[in-house]
Amino acid sequence: MWDVFLGCLFYGLLYFHVINLYKGVVEVTTLILRKYISTRVIKPGMILEQTIADRADRVLIARGTVLDEYHIDSMKKMGITGVYIRTGVIEEKHEENEPVITAQVQQQIDKVKIEDRARVHLSESVKKRVAEGVQYLYQDTESTGFVDMTRSITDDLMKAIEDNEAIAVDISALKVSDEYTFKHSVDVATMSMIVSRQYGLPDEQIYEIGISGLLHDIGKSQIPNEILNKAGKLTDEEFALIKQHSLLGYQILKDKPELSNAIKLGVLQHHEKINGSGYPMGATEDKIHIFAKIIAVADIYDALVTERPYKKAFTPRDAVEMIMAMTGELDLKVMQSFLESVILYPVGTNVDLSNGEKAKVVANNAKYVLRPTVVGLTSGRVYELATDMSCANVIIL
Repeated sequence: MWDVFLGCLFYGLLYFHVINLYKGVVEVTTLILRKYISTRVIKPGMILEQTIADRADRVLIARGTVLDEYHIDSMKKMGITGVYIRTGVIEEKHEENEPVITAQVQQQIDKVKIEDRARVHLSESVKKRVAEGVQYLYQDTESTGFVDMTRSITDDLMKAIEDNEAIAVDISALKVSDEYTFKHSVDVATMSMIVSRQYGLPDEQIYEIGISGLLHDIGKSQIPNEILNKAGKLTDEEFALIKQHSLLGYQILKDKPELSNAIKLGVLQHHEKINGSGYPMGATEDKIHIFAKIIAVADIYDALVTERPYKKAFTPRDAVEMIMAMTGELDLKVMQSFLESVILYPVGTNVDLSNGEKAKVVANNAKYVLRPTVVGLTSGRVYELATDMSCANVIIL
């Protein structure tokens, strides 16, 4: 199964950046082919296809820079684990006219369309109750009602998952608050529960990982907001303090006997990496609890797709590509369960294909999140992007 997954990973990491220049009715499209790779394997002479900026958005290395040893060494010292590298440039010209969907094409779409898997949905009343509950937890970690409130929030999330037998997650629909800490806590908890279900954990553990995900950043309640939300570059001392949040969270929870050791380990170890490069203890794969391995993936994904004072949000597609490139740091089975839990292109979405045709998404393949089945709006052709080798060189732009 993983041979097929890694085979498609190559195509999943190919990404086209599109720039439209209009001359009458003709669209000139510059297609820049890029690939996300680890800084460990970057070579001098490669072209950077993104801008490296600090938390104040000051450009440190400009997009389009031909990298040398100094650039590569500087990125490693900044803790950058991977970047986009340009691998080619293609220019195409085509008519801008929107294709008209004929009755024959519509019939083909209706014939092969498969509705998406059930996704978790939070009602507005639940969102309000959950947001207020998380705020309460962060304001007073010593409250006598701390554990009861945690369980109440997790009950709401578990019910939302069970009500429609959700096995997928739509992050854009989960937003419970404009306040990052509250939103992030609920996103990570919900995603962790969905991924745990896909992974095959029993309901009791799915419930417990919801609690652990909800509390994974509770240690940040002990860190000043001016450091957590600082737009400028953090000092070494400030960064060291932020890296203590998982340990601080464990210390908040360790004397609460109502919470299991598994919950506490999920909080303590969610920044550990299977190759030992994480923190706070540099634990390796066999020493990291499964809760922490799952929460780590959910935490990274949600952080990437969320805009912060010191960074812009990545697209869900880019975030997935980055996670797929972290095979040396994240558990592979957890990564697979995560990919099978995320829907990037909901059925009914219109997309542009790299062969120039516009298409409609008609079915998602849980094992190949970047390569759904689509139908060309002009040709009526069904592109089985995940399984048809004749489509191997066709990607969604």
